[in-house]
Amino acid sequence: MELRVADIHNDDHPAVRALRSMAERLRERSNGRIVLKVMSGGAFGAEKEALAQLKRGGLDMTRVMVSQLNQDCPATVVPGMPFLFRSIEHMQRAMDGKPGQDILASCAPGGYVGLAFYDSGARSIYATRPVRSLADVRGMKLRVPQSDLWIAIAKAMGAQPTPMSIDEIVTGARMGLVDAAENNLPSYQGFKHNELFQ
Repeated sequence: MELRVADIHNDDHPAVRALRSMAERLRERSNGRIVLKVMSGGAFGAEKEALAQLKRGGLDMTRVMVSQLNQDCPATVVPGMPFLFRSIEHMQRAMDGKPGQDILASCAPGGYVGLAFYDSGARSIYATRPVRSLADVRGMKLRVPQSDLWIAIAKAMGAQPTPMSIDEIVTGARMGLVDAAENNLPSYQGFKHNELFQ
């Protein structure tokens, strides 16, 4: 049995490395009967497109940012809320424990089977000029994921939210659509945002 899993990130991203580890474990534990083919680097398009392929049966699995599931699985809004966790350990206990399992199970009515949560590190704002305080974000055109929660967070900070996919940030910055973006460090480096933003 060959299964395909898609991820928008490149092969060096922690989530893709985790998918490759999962593929190896599946192969070993099934004595080679189950092969998980990892399709990285956006081979199936942005996360939104990968989810559409998953629903149509063109993919067997995909790893996406949790905000991509907010509409079909409303409980997935919870892990994206700002200042929810006191520490990395608190977040890991919650997401690996019953709260996380409940959120994953809540995706079933949306047609998904949630397997796990991945953590690629804290999200930070990076911009064309220094951001040292909340005041520095006011008025900035801030790229956010396509999520009502992230749009509300940006507005609460005084920024102008600009929803776009992670793979559109470089083009968006070059066209003047965004002054800043938010993401984790592996994504910042993996999508070469560090070449445009400090």
